[in-house]
Amino acid sequence: MGGKVAIVADRVGWEERRLMETAGAFDLHVEWVNDESLCLGDPHAESLSDYDAVLVRSRSYTRGGLLASLAEASRIPTLNSAYAIHACENKLALRTELRAAGVPVPDFRLVLSRRDFVRALEQLDLPLVLKPVFGGMGKRVTLLRHSDTAQSVYDYVEDLGHAFEQACLLEPYLEGGSVRCLVVGRELVAAARFVSGGADWRNNAALGNRTQPVEQEPELLKIVDSVVDVLGAGIYGVDLFETPSGYVVNEVNHAPAFRGVASATGVDIPSAVSRHVLEVIG
Repeated sequence: MGGKVAIVADRVGWEERRLMETAGAFDLHVEWVNDESLCLGDPHAESLSDYDAVLVRSRSYTRGGLLASLAEASRIPTLNSAYAIHACENKLALRTELRAAGVPVPDFRLVLSRRDFVRALEQLDLPLVLKPVFGGMGKRVTLLRHSDTAQSVYDYVEDLGHAFEQACLLEPYLEGGSVRCLVVGRELVAAARFVSGGADWRNNAALGNRTQPVEQEPELLKIVDSVVDVLGAGIYGVDLFETPSGYVVNEVNHAPAFRGVASATGVDIPSAVSRHVLEVIG
C-alpha cells in the first residue's frame, strides 16, 4: 500500500528532487507544497487534508515547527514530529534537553547581551565560536581567535534588528572534522566526516567541504541512539564533533541535507526515507 505525500518546503533542492524521483518505486506519490502558501488553521478546510503523510523539509527556522504543529493537530502523520522540529530549530533548547538526558554536548554560554558576551569571554578560553541560537547551514557562525577583535565582532550582533537574531551561543572551538549521521526512523543509515577544504574553517556540507565515509562503530551508534531517545523516531542529520574524550552532539537538523553523505557512502538515503514513510502511513 502506497500513499500521497506532501514535501512541505520553501524550495525544491537536490534532496527533494531525489525523494520525489525515488518515491514511485514504493508506490508513493510525492508532491512539493510551498511552505509559504498553506494558510493553515481552519479546521474545516485544511489544505493538507488530502495527503496521507507530510514530510516537513522547510529550511526556515520558524515555519517548520509551526506547520508541523498544525498538521499534527489535523491528525495527519507528520515527519518529523512538531516536538522534534521545535527542538532542532532552537540550538539552546536542543542542547539543554540532550544534556539533561546525559547526552554529551559541547560546553557553551548563552549570550543575549554585551554583558553576557564579556562574562563568557572571561569564563572560556580562546579560540571560541559565536553562533546564532536560531540558524543553520553554517550561516553567521564566527570564529574568534583574538580577544582584541572579539568586541568588534559582537558589534555586528548588536546591530541586528531583532532579539531573535541576537540570541547566540559562545562555545570552545573544537579542531578536527565533524561527523554527519543520517538517521531514518531509529536507524543510523549512513555517516560521513566533513573536512574543511582549507579556505573556510567551518565543517559543513552546505559550504562544499570534503566528505569521507565513517564506520558505524559502537560509540557512534550509542550516541545516535541517545539522541533519538530524546527526539523520537524521525529523519535527522545528527552533527557530531570528535574530541579526545569522545563524540559530542553539536546540533541536529530536522530537514537534513544528505547529498554529501550519500555521495561519500553510496547509501541510497531516499529509498530509506520512502520505506520509513510507508511504515508511518501504515
